Amino acid sequence: MSLHRIVLFTGIALVFLLVVPDQVVAQPLPGIDLRINPTNEPTEVVDSLKVLFILTVLALVPAFMILMTSFTRIIVVLSFVRTAMATQQTPPNQVLIGLALFLTFFIMAPVFEQIRVDALEPYLANEISQEAALTNAETHLKEFMLKHTREKDLALFVNASKMDRPESTEDIGIMVLIPAFVISELKTAFQMGFLIFVPFLIIDMVIASTLMSMGMFMVPPIIISLPFKILLFVMTDGWYLIVQSLLQSYGM
Repeated sequence: MSLHRIVLFTGIALVFLLVVPDQVVAQPLPGIDLRINPTNEPTEVVDSLKVLFILTVLALVPAFMILMTSFTRIIVVLSFVRTAMATQQTPPNQVLIGLALFLTFFIMAPVFEQIRVDALEPYLANEISQEAALTNAETHLKEFMLKHTREKDLALFVNASKMDRPESTEDIGIMVLIPAFVISELKTAFQMGFLIFVPFLIIDMVIASTLMSMGMFMVPPIIISLPFKILLFVMTDGWYLIVQSLLQSYGM
């Protein structure tokens, strides 16, 4: 089994432990007993190496799952909001990451539901094989990522990988699609970030010009402009508008 399939399967399992209904989580799980014992059997050594390899892959699962969902765009946009307002560490990183995670679960809920119905539940019921479950899960994730990936970005990695021009979505490898999806998400996030910066930049320019005209050269403009930025953000219900824009950017 290839590395990306192991990461995909492990990540989906961890996600569903948090978001799937209780009847799925209640499925009996195998016990794990990690011991290092001397042996002369090569097969036992191979099994131990497989366990070590899987544990190593687990460390990479969060990065893979973050890059395959809407988390990247959300956290970058929220970071732009804080930077544009110049509020230093307010809101703190824990709040922004927590909000980004829950928005990600909300946006990805239809995809996770399709994976649960078509891949996880049939696999737990022994109706399909592990390979079929992975294929079904990968298909739904690829549909989501392709919907939000620019053709130009996808062509970049297809050409760089020296693969033949894909005739359908099934021909596009997940390892080609992930980086194309990420840079498409980053471009969209930076476009939204630019629009967020504009009104706050105008406030900074107005405050700086006013202070210069009054001869108050020693007063940092940010000290005066910060309350006005916060006031503008509160009066326009900024968090509502930011979250609404993020949801609408995914067609919700």
